[in-house]
Amino acid sequence: MTTRRLVLSRGAALVGAASTGLLLPEIVRAQSNKIRVGFMLPYTGAYAALGVAIENGVRMAINEKGGKLGGREIEWFKVDDESEPSKGVENASRLVQRDKVDVLIGTVHSGVQMGIHKVARESGVLNIIPNAGVHEATRALCAPNVFRTSFTNSQPTLALGKPMFDKGIKRAVWITHKYAAGDQAFEGFRDSFTKAGGTVVKELGLPFPQVEFQALLTEIASLKPDAVACFFAGAPAVKFMKDYAAAGLKDKIPLWGSGFLTEGVLDATGPAAEGVMTTLHYSDSLDIPRNHEFRLAYAKMFKLQPDVYAVQGYDSGQLLVQGLAAVKGDVGNKQALYKAMETGVIDSPRGKWTMSKAHNPIQDMYLRRVEKGENKVLGIAAKAVADSGAGCRMNA
Repeated sequence: MTTRRLVLSRGAALVGAASTGLLLPEIVRAQSNKIRVGFMLPYTGAYAALGVAIENGVRMAINEKGGKLGGREIEWFKVDDESEPSKGVENASRLVQRDKVDVLIGTVHSGVQMGIHKVARESGVLNIIPNAGVHEATRALCAPNVFRTSFTNSQPTLALGKPMFDKGIKRAVWITHKYAAGDQAFEGFRDSFTKAGGTVVKELGLPFPQVEFQALLTEIASLKPDAVACFFAGAPAVKFMKDYAAAGLKDKIPLWGSGFLTEGVLDATGPAAEGVMTTLHYSDSLDIPRNHEFRLAYAKMFKLQPDVYAVQGYDSGQLLVQGLAAVKGDVGNKQALYKAMETGVIDSPRGKWTMSKAHNPIQDMYLRRVEKGENKVLGIAAKAVADSGAGCRMNA
C-alpha cells in the first residue's frame, strides 16, 4: 500500500462520512487518536526482500500485543526508499512533514539512513533503525530520538578476532569492498584481532561493487597468511566465496568473516561456503526456546522462513511496544518514552539484549560454521558486545 493510496483513501473516507451527516470534528478527533507509524524501507531492487522481512517482523511484534501501541490504534504509512541515498532526505521529509508520522522505521542502506538521520535530528521524530549499521548514527551524530535495533558495522567483527587467535591464527589478511561498511567492519576486526595478539598482515580492498577478485586472491596466496577475514554481503559474497574456492585457497587458508558473508546466500554459494566461519548476533539455527517460538509463529503468519532482518524488525516492534506501553500511548511524553526504550530488556529470538547509552544494542555474538548449507552455531563468540559509541553526546 503506497502512501499516496493511504492519503486518497483517507480523503474518500472523510467525504463519505460528511455525506452521511457525521460531524467532521468528530472524525478528525478520532483519527488524531491513532499513532502514525511510517516505514521507509526498500520495497524494490536488490534489498526488497529485506524491507519486507523487516516490516513483517514489526507488524508481528505489535500484533502479538493486540495490534495497538499503548492502547492506541495505528495508522500505517509506507515509502519505498529504493536504496537510493540521493532521495533519503526527500522521502523521510515526506513522511514527517506531509504524513506527520509519530514514528519513522527505517532503513537498510547506510547511505539512505544518513538522509533519514538528518531529518530525524532536525524534526525530532522518533526514528528506529532496523538494519543500517553506519557508525555515525550512534556515535558522533547520536540523538535522543534515534534508536537502533540491529548492529553497528564493526560489532560482528569485534567478536571475530579472539576466536580466530584462539584457533592458532596469528597472521591474517583482511579483504573487503572499499566503502563505509567495509571500512567500519575492518575497524572491529583490527581492534579485536590485534588485542588478542594477532597481526593483520595486509588490508586488501576493491571498489564497490566490483567483483573481480582474481588479482587479490593471487596476492593472498603469495602472502600465505594463517587465515583470511573479510566483509562481503549479498551477491558479491557469493562470488567471493566461489572464487576463493576455485582458486584453491579454501582448503589451505581458512576463511572467516562478518556473519553477513553467509546470510541468505548459502543456497546460491553451494559447497564453496562449507566450513566458512563467521560471527553474528543471530542464526536461524540458534537453539533457544524464544527463537523456536518466533520461527514457528513467523512461518505460520507469513508463509516464509524468517531471517536476521525479520528478527531485527521484530525487535524494532518490541522496542516500540515497550516504550509506548510505558507512556500509555502518549508519544508527546518524550522524556519518559525514551527512558523506557533506553532501559528495558528486549526478549529477542537472538537472545535477550539491552540498549547502550548511545542507543545501540548490547548483544551476544555467536560463532558459526557453515555445515551442510546451514549456519550452525558453535557457541557464543563474545558476550554482551557493545559498540564504543565514540563521540556520542546526547545533548549536543
